[in-house]
Amino acid sequence: MKALVQRVTNASVTVNNKAVGEIGQGLVVFLGVARNDLQEDARYLADKVVNLRIFSNEAGRFSLSPLETRREILVVSQFTLLADTRKGRRPSFTEAAPPDKARELYEFFVDRVRSFGLKVETGVFQEYMLVDIHNDGPVTVLLESKNK
Repeated sequence: MKALVQRVTNASVTVNNKAVGEIGQGLVVFLGVARNDLQEDARYLADKVVNLRIFSNEAGRFSLSPLETRREILVVSQFTLLADTRKGRRPSFTEAAPPDKARELYEFFVDRVRSFGLKVETGVFQEYMLVDIHNDGPVTVLLESKNK
């Protein structure tokens, strides 16, 4: 499982010209679920995201987490994080989980992040989405459950 985490001043996701999720200052998490991922992977990444020291303290150092600062989180499913581009010019997505499994683990991840009491918004699973992100920094971090 992969989570591409971006620190934002605000962000929103729109489906069919309708806003379905919107946050202020916080994190946008693009979540890709792999074929072999388990709930353990989703739990690990959710815990990592909420405790990731990605916000600056008074001295400008990354030392504060979303949990400590009560920041908001927008989670968007993104199977393209599992793209394999080693051969040819067209990405292969054979490592991505099938939709039913991906949805289950995506929802588990979202529920786990919500369990910490943070405001969590989402996109719509398996829909074409427009994501409006105002990067803060910019700060972008890739987390992978297989690297635990």
